[in-house]
Amino acid sequence: MWRSCLRLRDRGRRLLTRPVGPGPALGSPARAYAPPTERKRFYQNVSISQGEGGFEINLDHRKLKTPQAKLFTVPSEALAIAVATEWESQQDTIKSYTMHLTTLCNTSLDNPTQWSKDQLIRAAIKFLDTDTICYRVEEPETLVELQKNEWDPVIEWAENRYGVEIGSSTSIMGPSIPARTHEVLANHLASYNMWALQGVPGERVRSFLWAGIEFVVTQLKSMVLTLGLTDLHLTVEQAALLSLLEEEYQIQKWGNVEWAHDYELQELRARTAAGTLFIHLCSQSSTVKHKLLQE
Repeated sequence: MWRSCLRLRDRGRRLLTRPVGPGPALGSPARAYAPPTERKRFYQNVSISQGEGGFEINLDHRKLKTPQAKLFTVPSEALAIAVATEWESQQDTIKSYTMHLTTLCNTSLDNPTQWSKDQLIRAAIKFLDTDTICYRVEEPETLVELQKNEWDPVIEWAENRYGVEIGSSTSIMGPSIPARTHEVLANHLASYNMWALQGVPGERVRSFLWAGIEFVVTQLKSMVLTLGLTDLHLTVEQAALLSLLEEEYQIQKWGNVEWAHDYELQELRARTAAGTLFIHLCSQSSTVKHKLLQE
């Protein structure tokens, strides 16, 4: 039950602060329901082009820049097409808070936290010690069974897939994850650094991949669910529902504030889908056979 209280607290904080993409976070409860800032669409056409550092996004004849005024360059044409589609889909106003792929690219290029590769790995692995699906309740029995039936198969898959021990616990301290598990999964995450895309420096690729992995882990609060997504063992819908399993149980029993629950679930799905797509697009071939967007 203590975890439900903590989740309720965190849920309230998320609804008040609303960290939704590149739009400004709301800084105080008094501004909690202020609409995100939008600006008028200032371009007619969106296209992509290949430069020395990768693929660039063009808004009419202007090249897209990051918030820190760096040239917006992505490592694969597939990712460039996806980002360009976000910009093309904007209507009279630009709703930047809906453009999750653009936000992830900006984060990768500007690297506001200045984290190193090792710091990113440690941050991701840290979620394993507080993984959502590893913490279990002792009562009520119906929730105990629900957690066992829905979460145990995912943990068993991860243990078999990576040859590690993860387990679960009802202790407030969580399960005791063996040091070897941390080591094996850290090495697996580090393997993403070996992906190299034609014509793009390796450091750029690593930065993009890690932005996506860290983003998804943070959304789901679960390293295990993130591994399931990146390995295509889970769909985005499955991962989102498994992440919110306890909340869904409480809602089925006690009801919910419809707008708040619907908003949280849809936002989680959108962010998780964007992060997962981002990871896979960064690992694709740098070019596609047929361009979906042309000048």
